[in-house]
Amino acid sequence: MSTIAEGKLAELKQRANHIRQEIVKMVAAANSGHPGGSLSAADILAVLYFHEMNVGPEKVNDPDRDRFILSKGHASPVLYATLAEKGYLSKEELATFRRINSRLQGHPSKKLLPGVEQSTGSLGQGLSTANGMALAARLDKREYRVYALLGDGEIQEGMIWEAAMAAGHYKLDNLVAILDYNHLQIDGNVEDIMDIGPVADKFRAFNWHVIEMDGHNIEEIVAAFAEARTVKGKPTFIVAHTIKGKGVSYMENACGWHGVAPNEEQLKQALAELCAQGGDK
Repeated sequence: MSTIAEGKLAELKQRANHIRQEIVKMVAAANSGHPGGSLSAADILAVLYFHEMNVGPEKVNDPDRDRFILSKGHASPVLYATLAEKGYLSKEELATFRRINSRLQGHPSKKLLPGVEQSTGSLGQGLSTANGMALAARLDKREYRVYALLGDGEIQEGMIWEAAMAAGHYKLDNLVAILDYNHLQIDGNVEDIMDIGPVADKFRAFNWHVIEMDGHNIEEIVAAFAEARTVKGKPTFIVAHTIKGKGVSYMENACGWHGVAPNEEQLKQALAELCAQGGDK
């Protein structure tokens, strides 16, 4: 039985498709950026911003808004495209990605763009920031929730495991960390460079509630976040099994598309494929 109405499911799929189209367009326009790990996270951010989180451009200063931290800050295109889809900025501004004096730099800046909760890019730091925000909610007696998206190569960083231990110790049940587990990082397969498995068992050992899901199945994503809301006394770690470059055939599962921009012909092919998958642009 579906956990989400048919109309809402169709909307979220279309939102994710729009986000993917904007990702490839902005990276192509800049001739720079990280498309692979941005495309793999599009479905997750579509559900977070259009179904799960209490956020919006009218709530940027609302103390009760939910918080999202893009710990793998190099995947900024997915965040910018999502914020534009949500109305925090115009889609026309996405064309300024990575340009001098643009608000849309290669890594997100809290100082430049409303809707960015934390400047990120130095890998491994986002979960600690999320811990602090979750603790602040408890101290301030507020009900907001904190979501952090981590990269699988990123969690090779030692600081992640200190943060994981702290979150479990302090029983931060208003915190959800999502692992974009696409198995590829800039130098190759995660398993070959520094294997993080068995990652679910490791987070369970740090006293986290662990959920595994298909990171491209909207119904599973919705259900995972719904389950996380029911968890009391421990943080939730969601292992999202994803495909790097999802939605663009020549980018899928291709390490070389970690940080390379498509040329004009490749962009046309990517947009044609995405439109065929249900986009309306």
